[in-house]
Amino acid sequence: MISNSPFSREELLPQEEKLEIKQKKGSLFIGIPKENHFQEKRVCLTPDAVGALTAHGHRVLIESNAGADARFSDHDYSEAGAEITSDRARVFGCPTVLKVEPPSLEELEMINPQTVIISAIQLKTQKKEYFKVLATKRITALAFEFIKDADGTYPAVRALSEIAGTASVLIASEIMSRPEHGNGLMFGNISGVPPIEVVIIGAGTVGEFATRSALGLGANVKVFDNSLTKLRCLQVNVGRPLYTSTIQPKNLLKALRRCDVAIGAVRGKERSPVIVSETMLEYMKPGSIIIDVSIDMGGCFETSEVTSHDKPTFVKHGVVHYCVPNIPSRYARTSSISISNIFTPYLIEIGEHGGLENSLRIDKGLKNGLYFYRGILTSKSVADWFDLPFRDINLLFF
Repeated sequence: MISNSPFSREELLPQEEKLEIKQKKGSLFIGIPKENHFQEKRVCLTPDAVGALTAHGHRVLIESNAGADARFSDHDYSEAGAEITSDRARVFGCPTVLKVEPPSLEELEMINPQTVIISAIQLKTQKKEYFKVLATKRITALAFEFIKDADGTYPAVRALSEIAGTASVLIASEIMSRPEHGNGLMFGNISGVPPIEVVIIGAGTVGEFATRSALGLGANVKVFDNSLTKLRCLQVNVGRPLYTSTIQPKNLLKALRRCDVAIGAVRGKERSPVIVSETMLEYMKPGSIIIDVSIDMGGCFETSEVTSHDKPTFVKHGVVHYCVPNIPSRYARTSSISISNIFTPYLIEIGEHGGLENSLRIDKGLKNGLYFYRGILTSKSVADWFDLPFRDINLLFF
């Protein structure tokens, strides 16, 4: 009988009953320090987000004035259930540290061994010493640029790109009205007045939201990108036909000569490709404006040089250049709310699952954000960039 059965002898024997073990919820102790990085005004959690976390039984310790630049007061946070302290070392001593910018080497000194750090990683600005300290302290670190959503997108990158794209048009509009550099033109579809001509190079998220904003203000928009798929998606998402073109020097130069605003939003693997040469720029109208959103990766205009929020513009060949790398920080409150909306569900999920390790097992998108696990580098992209050894996270825990 057994030889004809699809079951083994062991499977046919009486089995012991297995009861489901209820997953134990965990409570997090989260530290949020004040950002000290140059011109960084954002904060990771809003008071509303803190209220949601404390309602789930988590503790949140916030450094005094951490949200001041985003117009969130200490009183707002304490009313939401957060603990406020002026002791910076105490905040960095929390088991989980939440930051916008990656911690500096001085801040890492204050962090306890086996701490969980959730922040940006900003590969382009990092040094090997940073990873050596993480390894020495057996830190577990997640980069929010690497965290994926269920649909395969990067929610944090997309959210900040949406802000940068919309902001690029608002900033251009503001520069136009300034008495020192402005050409006196206004974004807007005014009867009898030719509309502003805008050239957008790059049809990604930044390009899409710059297009939406420019069209909303009544401008004529021309979008350039070498990906037909991106151009097609942009038109579908915007919901109307546009002038789109692949990046052909003849077409691009013709558009640049007529435009009032050129927005650069082209990314690259290691740096942005230079799309507009200095010679092409010389043909642009005096008083026209360049907003180089991709300046954090080197910029896609040859004449671009990094500027700051304090002195954001310079003029070259009669063209106004705006090349601030951290545009979303200019809109600190909006950016903070956007970042907080991404972090909060993940933090609640980690608590519901009984800790970060259980969440990483269940949520592949969150696991994608992990680049250090208990002092071991687990990200291939980071390892390749810095020529460091790494281990596959799937081999470290199951």
